Amino acid sequence: MLLPFDPLYFLFLAPPMLLAMWAQGRVRSGYAAASRVRAQLTGRGAARLLLDSAGLHDIPIEPIRGHMTDHYDPSHKVLRLSEGVYNQPSLAAVGIAAHEAGHAIQDAEHYAPLVIRNLAVPAAQFGGSFGMGILFLGLILSQASGAGGLGGLLCLAGMALFAGVVFFQLVNLPVEFDASRRAKRQLVEHRIVNSQEMKYVDGVLNSAAWTYVAGTLQAVATLAYLVFRFGGAGHDD
Repeated sequence: MLLPFDPLYFLFLAPPMLLAMWAQGRVRSGYAAASRVRAQLTGRGAARLLLDSAGLHDIPIEPIRGHMTDHYDPSHKVLRLSEGVYNQPSLAAVGIAAHEAGHAIQDAEHYAPLVIRNLAVPAAQFGGSFGMGILFLGLILSQASGAGGLGGLLCLAGMALFAGVVFFQLVNLPVEFDASRRAKRQLVEHRIVNSQEMKYVDGVLNSAAWTYVAGTLQAVATLAYLVFRFGGAGHDD
């Protein structure tokens, strides 16, 4: 039976949620510290230098509204930087811009985890949007009928769809870690950031990496809870 407030759910989700809160705190403090240190280039300037050095002269860099909305769009082959990064000459800006440029370089090199992640996007979006709804519908049908059948199949289908979200999160980790690794190496190689300044870039990118880890653990914990709690839906208690 579905419980409105299931303590077991919070038992499964508490560790990744606490990790996410800690990581977000590190992101804010790391970003604030790195934003106060001036860099020799703006975020756009750093990204342009790294893209051009990789032969990616045709990838445009566009400003986008919002805070921490920076991303590389592989479908349109465009790098978008937020207002706080695009024109800002700070170590936070060049670190974030270099990370996103790393994604563009991954795409140009057909980096395998990125290819897999891009292919997994539709499954993750569909699973995230409809997986839980199908699961709940299956639970309602199972409870109404008191037996297996369609309700049990829908529960399994809902969990299988949500597994697409978990798969996306798992394959996303090496993509993000590799982009940060590339960013740090190239910032030093192109003398955009020196070894003393790198601690500020590390503070931004390493803390952001922990948010990806927390998101992945939250998805895994959610799926584990669903399987543990509702894996037997449709069967007699």
